[in-house]
Amino acid sequence: MCRWAAYTGAPIFLEEIVSLPGHSLIHQSHCATECKSAINADGFGLAWYGERPEPGLFRDILPAWSDPNLRSLTAQVKSGMFLAHIRASTGTATSRNNCHPFAVGKWCFMHNGQIGGYDRFRRNAEMLIPDDLYPNRKGATDSEALFLIALAEGLEKDPRAALERATARLEALSRARGTTPHVRMTVAFSDGVRLYAVRYATDDLAPSLYHRWSDTRSGRAVVSEPLEAGECWDAVPPGSFCTFEGETVRIEPFAPQILSQVA
Repeated sequence: MCRWAAYTGAPIFLEEIVSLPGHSLIHQSHCATECKSAINADGFGLAWYGERPEPGLFRDILPAWSDPNLRSLTAQVKSGMFLAHIRASTGTATSRNNCHPFAVGKWCFMHNGQIGGYDRFRRNAEMLIPDDLYPNRKGATDSEALFLIALAEGLEKDPRAALERATARLEALSRARGTTPHVRMTVAFSDGVRLYAVRYATDDLAPSLYHRWSDTRSGRAVVSEPLEAGECWDAVPPGSFCTFEGETVRIEPFAPQILSQVA
């Protein structure tokens, strides 16, 4: 499974999350400790917000540890809201279009996990993406499909309910045509103002998720794995939808309703 990190708060250099900590995201790309795959070498990506509403994107298929452009960019770019991802493919090809984060308008989105048996019902999942959003379907991953379906379900108006409905639709397809585990995921997404995160699974093996506020940086990191040993990180419980805005943290239940069929 993949590893990711997100940040919201006073602007910092991206390298303060991506490459400088002892267990930075780049370190996790070849030495992850809280997932079944220690190596995450199927590409990486960054989405960051600056002076414009839409996020900037930088994605490539190289392992994160071997790309000097990534280190150079993160050493120069400052942002008060950014998402960073290292990919371990669950079956789809290694390509830029399959690297996270994904972006549509002001929204960006990244995912760690899997929808069980997605290759068996991919065509059905594609049909859940409406025509007006389908031009944004660039890759082949279940992650991008989940994002676009959530946008169709009303992510703009009610992020939690929209993602619950989108997850329920894909979970129903997995239960009908796929395999177990039907859903395991952590998700982070943002509109440039608020950072949202989810931890959810249909079994007892939801991927790990933590967050921590830093007084020195006046910001919060939300991560798959703690970035430094010895620091106090708060674990997000399974079945949670988190909203991070400033120093405020709101954690609500995330409980997709099981569907008997997909409309």
